[in-house]
Amino acid sequence: MFGGSAPILVLSQNTKRDSGRKVQVENIAAGKAIADVIRTCLGPQAMLKMLMDPMGGIVMTNDGNAILREITVQHPAAKSMIEIARTQDEEVGDGTTSVIVLAGEMLGVAEQFLEQNLHPTVVIKAYRQALEDMVTLLQDNISTPLDVTDKERLTEVVKSCVGTKFIGRWADMACKIALEAVQTVMLEENGRKEIDIKRYARVEKIPGGSIEDSYVLNGVMINKDVTHPKMRRVIKNPRIVLLDCTLEYKKGESQTNVEIMNETDFTRILQLEEEYIEKVCADIIALKPDVVFTEKGVSDLAQHYLVKANISAVRRVRKSDNNRIARACGATIVNRTEELKEDDVGTGAGLFEIKKVGDEYFCFITECKDPKACTIMLRGASKDVLNETERNLQDALHVARNIMLQPRLVPGGGAVEMAVSKALLEKGKSVEGVAQWPYRAVAQALEVIPRTLAQNCGGANTIRTLTALRAKHATGGTSWGINGETGAIVDMKELGIWEPLAVKLQIYKTAVETAILLLRIDDIVSGSKKKDRDGEQKTAQPTEESMKE
Repeated sequence: MFGGSAPILVLSQNTKRDSGRKVQVENIAAGKAIADVIRTCLGPQAMLKMLMDPMGGIVMTNDGNAILREITVQHPAAKSMIEIARTQDEEVGDGTTSVIVLAGEMLGVAEQFLEQNLHPTVVIKAYRQALEDMVTLLQDNISTPLDVTDKERLTEVVKSCVGTKFIGRWADMACKIALEAVQTVMLEENGRKEIDIKRYARVEKIPGGSIEDSYVLNGVMINKDVTHPKMRRVIKNPRIVLLDCTLEYKKGESQTNVEIMNETDFTRILQLEEEYIEKVCADIIALKPDVVFTEKGVSDLAQHYLVKANISAVRRVRKSDNNRIARACGATIVNRTEELKEDDVGTGAGLFEIKKVGDEYFCFITECKDPKACTIMLRGASKDVLNETERNLQDALHVARNIMLQPRLVPGGGAVEMAVSKALLEKGKSVEGVAQWPYRAVAQALEVIPRTLAQNCGGANTIRTLTALRAKHATGGTSWGINGETGAIVDMKELGIWEPLAVKLQIYKTAVETAILLLRIDDIVSGSKKKDRDGEQKTAQPTEESMKE
């Protein structure tokens, strides 16, 4: 028919296909449904969701990403909405609830244009134009620079992030922990800043005690004990050696057969094993370390040699923990004992000790001179409380990191959304043709953030509050927003609620891009499976006739 072998999409009778307006309306409905699920989780008066997983475990949280991660959905558009919360969490760590609520609203305001038979491409163009203008406005007009050395302002910003969470009651402590941890792991080389929270700031959760007992260790702590009871458990200024090799006899990787002819041969094999371990231990002992950490096992014989040399050993340490110890005490991880040199020994730690916390033993490497890694010790009443506290603390850590890397702030409490909305409405008047309506709809969609904040407060009259807020912004009060606690409109500069520019930019970009992506879909095709006579499932196959050109 076409000549050559052009691929043809063949739809057999049981392939499900929806297309056109119906699909677009369905996608918008799915997006709005996901947004409605977590709308109540925005702001300081946010409600928590209790989620039950199939195994019977429960999660109690108001973190947008954590909630959506546990939800199972069938609709493909809803799945892509869930994906954006994950992206937001990985990129900037905060604003997961806002991004979903905003994306849902962006889709919602587009619905009227589709009903009026406006082509999706026109709406998409206007959305894209609006996004570019939003980014320019945020960077040039609305955001203000921040002095990274100003501790009070830094604390204010982190506090406004933490204030909306479960951990809000202990906001001061959480801010102190977040800033301390981020400043510890910050690395500056040749004018380049690197803050790797995921790798080098580990949160260790220990049930028991109260949340006030949490703190940042000036070093590293791991959930391990020494391998032998006679090894020293407290060492001042320890010399630390880190290994990534076993201190036991190597077993053959493939199946090995050894044929023994005399009875002395068996003794000789055992002797060879012992000689090998003795040599490995001799390599270590030559450097006179106090503590040896290895990621693999330590045999009984190796323990014997190490105890004789007065060396403490900790075995089966996680790779990530070993990396943290290396950063904290200045040691180098070595793969073969014969390659050990004096430079590889870590001398940066001031104290090695094994302590019992709760009902488990922990190994502490503390009082480090310049640790570029740290452990945050979290205490709390129960496992659920600890998990939620950890999720909240991760957000605080990310916010602290974002400010350090990009020290620009925007006012919180919906103020920035109202300011951008007002500017877009003004600019919308100069947009030519029908595109100005979707362009101005983006400005209206932004108002969903202050509106939701007002709704979640309970008592406030939402419409009256929003009208008053619009009036304030019309008279030039760009930093006025909604007090999430009371629902009243206040100046965010006085209230001291600021958010990092990086988080806001990511929210807007992700929300608008997702709306554009979902509006562009006009067809959903899914090949369903049909059962043959034997009851076995068969995937629908196109017939030979339909495949002929």
